[in-house]
Amino acid sequence: MNGLDLALQEAGAAAYAAYGSSQDANVRYLTRFRTTDPVVYVQKSGERGMIVVPQMEHERAVRESTAAVVTRADAGYLEYIKAGEPRWRATAHMIADLARGPILVPATFPLALARELESFHPVILDTRGAVEGMRAVKTPEEIERIRSVQRVAETAMERGIALIRSAVPKDGVLYRDGLPLTSEAVRAGMHAVLLAHGCRGVDTIVSCGPDTALPHNEGFGPLLENEPIVIDIFPQEEQTGYHADMTRTVVKGEPSPEIREMFEAVRDAKALSSSMVRAGAVGADLYRATVEFFRDRGYESDTRGFIHSLGHGVGLEVHEDPSLGPQGGALVAGNVVTIEPGLYYPGTGGVRLEDMGAVTETGFDRFTQYGEELTL
Repeated sequence: MNGLDLALQEAGAAAYAAYGSSQDANVRYLTRFRTTDPVVYVQKSGERGMIVVPQMEHERAVRESTAAVVTRADAGYLEYIKAGEPRWRATAHMIADLARGPILVPATFPLALARELESFHPVILDTRGAVEGMRAVKTPEEIERIRSVQRVAETAMERGIALIRSAVPKDGVLYRDGLPLTSEAVRAGMHAVLLAHGCRGVDTIVSCGPDTALPHNEGFGPLLENEPIVIDIFPQEEQTGYHADMTRTVVKGEPSPEIREMFEAVRDAKALSSSMVRAGAVGADLYRATVEFFRDRGYESDTRGFIHSLGHGVGLEVHEDPSLGPQGGALVAGNVVTIEPGLYYPGTGGVRLEDMGAVTETGFDRFTQYGEELTL
């Protein structure tokens, strides 16, 4: 019995239903079908799930999806539309016919659709996140896919750092080819590498100086000499949807003593927490061990210093289960997680280093092979 069948049994539901495009990670996971338009997924207990698609997508869905494929016409949707039912009502009517009983839905299920469904069958919210739990434990094939995307991420990271390394400082600003080297230029160079390898980058962080004290500041404008530059890249492979995630912090020139000490503390914290990763380890325990480590080095973990979780799962979403934060549970073999301690101080800057790998029975299979050089 898989996780979805168990969830249906525990909820007393006849079927599970999801609605969305492949931008919805649950829909993509359940169907393995890439589409910009929303589709319906219905799975009854003990049966193969089915995907309901427009007629024009039928042949492609048969070729690509792991689910049974049904057209909207065959599922009755078009008849309900012809009878004058509005779109949400017709969709709910169709799902109700397929489910034939109480329906379990994810937290992302559209409210308008849920309200219409309730007039046919009870609708039960999957508060435990059955599909998210299934996604958190990767198959060997998924692990190799993510490992492959990580190789691309490192190639793009090398491009970005090479641009910074080759820059020439002038009056505190980094120049390349006679022009200031900007966050935007480094980001564009990295994204070009990703595109050449079938991946895309969105919201890639290339922040510098004071901006690095804000962990998710995307960064803009000229890069500066002797200042920390945080590069956080989390590309998605177009074909499969899987992500990688990595961060490095570099300085072109001479870092301040404070930044150098922060870098050494973050590097050592990452090594310590990585050594603790294995099946059965508890995410919250790893987080607390990192907090204690930083405290012993003289750094707080509150509104300054270490201000985010230690890591997170990576897969069809760049942030997914499990958590390596204050509420993180036990890790299991097959989880793919990041280890990304960081320190952030307004007026000084920030440092973050991030590796990614798979949890095994005995340790951490680190996918990230890129170095940790601070000074360029």
